[in-house]
Amino acid sequence: MTAHNQINDFPFSLERPQSPAEANAFCEALGETMEHLLDLIESETSLVRAGRLKEAGTLQPEKAKLIHAYTRGMLCAKQHAVALGNLAPAAAQNLRRRHGEFQPVLRINLAVLSAARDVATTIVSTVAKAVGGQTSTTTYGPKGQAPTVAKPANGIALNQHL
Repeated sequence: MTAHNQINDFPFSLERPQSPAEANAFCEALGETMEHLLDLIESETSLVRAGRLKEAGTLQPEKAKLIHAYTRGMLCAKQHAVALGNLAPAAAQNLRRRHGEFQPVLRINLAVLSAARDVATTIVSTVAKAVGGQTSTTTYGPKGQAPTVAKPANGIALNQHL
């Protein structure tokens, strides 16, 4: 069984459209996928900006699913661009415009997620240095000598998934 014959889990057909109705349906379904992804990304951005990272993390499975569908749909649209342009020129042009408007929102989301990761890394690094600093010698022993072995700090675990 080839990939073409497998069940399509996307809200649009991956086959080349054969009629204006099929082309319009493809563009509409991909546009709706894009809108759902856009709404989810804006929600995630708002949650991360508000510091509600755990809630933002719960959006990840749905976001991954929508990103997969969006990416596959855009690759399919690129592959069938001539057919889409011939069969549904207005819908294809609208899809191009919406894709162009979508890119800045993605950049903002990536910048917010990057900033959140940087803040988290800085916090963890500061805590790790503070914990490590507690094990360094700050006094001399009874005969005026520094202790020979400082007790090593217990490790800190960090989950870098955001």
